[in-house]
Amino acid sequence: MDTKTALQAERVVALEAELESAGEVSLAEAALAQSRADLHDWVETVVGIVCSPGVGRVSLIHKDGSQSSIASSRLPFLLSRPAQFERGGD
Repeated sequence: MDTKTALQAERVVALEAELESAGEVSLAEAALAQSRADLHDWVETVVGIVCSPGVGRVSLIHKDGSQSSIASSRLPFLLSRPAQFERGGD
């Protein structure tokens, strides 16, 4: 296990504890592999994505009509496409 990753995970759990919310850490290879598989299955239910880089959020719309939001400083920029400006015929 990477020390830097373990320290980051501990920080997240500590911050969640301040909000009186428990966190679960998956750093062991088997647990991490299962979490990745679960995430892949979950992502396959996405039928729409709204990227909001200005607020650091990605909203996912799922097949069943539910919505999930992911707060991230990087993900909205990863999923956004550069603006394209077409010249008119004038």
